[in-house]
Amino acid sequence: QVQLMESGGGLVQTGGSLRLSCVASGDILTNDIMGWYRQAPEKQREMVATITSGGTANYADSVEGRFTISRHNLKNAVYLQMDSLQPEDTSIYYCISRRRDTARYFWGQGTQVTVSS
Repeated sequence: QVQLMESGGGLVQTGGSLRLSCVASGDILTNDIMGWYRQAPEKQREMVATITSGGTANYADSVEGRFTISRHNLKNAVYLQMDSLQPEDTSIYYCISRRRDTARYFWGQGTQVTVSS
């Protein structure tokens, strides 16, 4: 099992910035993919950004150019810098870790991000 603990959510005005952090513990493998998903009320959960242990990042089209994902392998941590936030970014953001071999996902409990207009 992998445990994931997010922090850094909150309330921000349109155009503002927030930085999310997530630290993993437990049965972590070095080559696990880490990242962030989000879910807004009455919407499906969607991928925001993922990053490999080698630093290869993948972004949703809706956040490309505004969000930056990074990772610290020695700390088992992943970060999401969110700039130019918009009201449509309001969601619960979940940290994930995914096994490369089995594609099994582990999920954090989520952190609320609210962008006021």
